[in-house]
Amino acid sequence: MKTTILLKERVYQLRKEAHLTQQELGDILGLTHKSISMLESGGRSTTIDKLVLLAEFFHVSTDYLLGITDDPTWRGGPLGEEEEEEV
Repeated sequence: MKTTILLKERVYQLRKEAHLTQQELGDILGLTHKSISMLESGGRSTTIDKLVLLAEFFHVSTDYLLGITDDPTWRGGPLGEEEEEEV
């Protein structure tokens, strides 16, 4: 599936641009390095929650990660403490 191909490529590219290892990215996001490895190899898709975590961390849109657009522009804002509690 094209979405899986773009997702794995974009996560890999963003991680490399941030100069992070799979272990470091996993630690930051609360995932194992194996999860990051499987995602980047296309061996595993991801959940919506993890997709949002990746988008928030890299400040790109989920549409960009999924390959719906080539525009990585972040359209969200940081969650405030009050908003986090409601989510």
